[in-house]
Amino acid sequence: MKLTAALLAIVGLVVAGAPVRADILEQVLVKVNGEIITKTELEQRQVAALRQRNPNFRPGDDAELQEALSEVTPRVIVDAVDELLLMQRGKELGYTMSTEQFNGIVENIKKENKIESDQALQDALTQEGMTMADLRRQLERQMLITRVQQTEVMAKLTVADAELKAYYDAHKDEFATIPQVTLREMLFVVPVTAQGVNVAQDDAAKANAEEARKRLVAGEPFARLAADLSDSPSKANGGLVGPIDKSALSPELQTAIAGLKAGDLTPVLHTERGYQVIKVESVTDTTLMPYEEAKSQISEKVAAQKRRGEFVTYLNKLRTEAIIDWKNDEIKKAYDIGLTQPRTEP
Repeated sequence: MKLTAALLAIVGLVVAGAPVRADILEQVLVKVNGEIITKTELEQRQVAALRQRNPNFRPGDDAELQEALSEVTPRVIVDAVDELLLMQRGKELGYTMSTEQFNGIVENIKKENKIESDQALQDALTQEGMTMADLRRQLERQMLITRVQQTEVMAKLTVADAELKAYYDAHKDEFATIPQVTLREMLFVVPVTAQGVNVAQDDAAKANAEEARKRLVAGEPFARLAADLSDSPSKANGGLVGPIDKSALSPELQTAIAGLKAGDLTPVLHTERGYQVIKVESVTDTTLMPYEEAKSQISEKVAAQKRRGEFVTYLNKLRTEAIIDWKNDEIKKAYDIGLTQPRTEP
């Protein structure tokens, strides 16, 4: 769709945080069951989408703005049509927002945002380029859409026990703990110079590690020896490392501690860091949450999946039954593209 100077002005104002007030000649882009979506409404939705994606977006030129708009417009126009269809359905079902409901929501808005008076709320709305009537229309639209989703989609969902068990069997990794290990380490660093490793220093480090291990086997406390002898920063904590996921350990260390129990020592290990002695403090193996304990979590996951699927089906039904009369070929093309893009709601 070709950009207009008005749209450029709106983008600049909104991204800068200024209220949107622009006099734009209304142009009907599409009629949905006789109700219209105008060019002005689409532009405002485009601006909101750009702002949501990047609050600091400031296009350097028309080409950059055009590219950004081409990315957001398909989803924006689909959402605009879908919202109108849902609102129409809500009205068919007799849903309305009473003055009492509106006033209650406004009071909650004031409370949550620490707005102390009606005038302060009016001032806040003015800064956003809105009136109380605009706010009521937005809130009523949200209420209608939510009520339709609840009564026409969510209230009709059922999840059988067989579905829950099938999900559990297919996704057991989601309910399994990750194997963890807590270690103590002593490190004896071998200095490395531009000429490489000095053999004598390497031998000395290895000998120190062997001697430390002998003292450990003889019963001296690992924490005290680590504090006295280790070159690792972990010496400040008695050589304690973890708990950490086993998968985070190097393959060599995983092999070295394989089969060891709490309290066991590794042999002296030669690593890139020097020479190490490792003690296994504790090991937590993989455990699987029983199905009955996981059932409530699974129910939420499965219900969410079904809700998304049923909502898409419901929207497709509304679209099929609707009379949608396009007045702009480029926007129709964007709409067709948007229909191929995945939804993330409800």
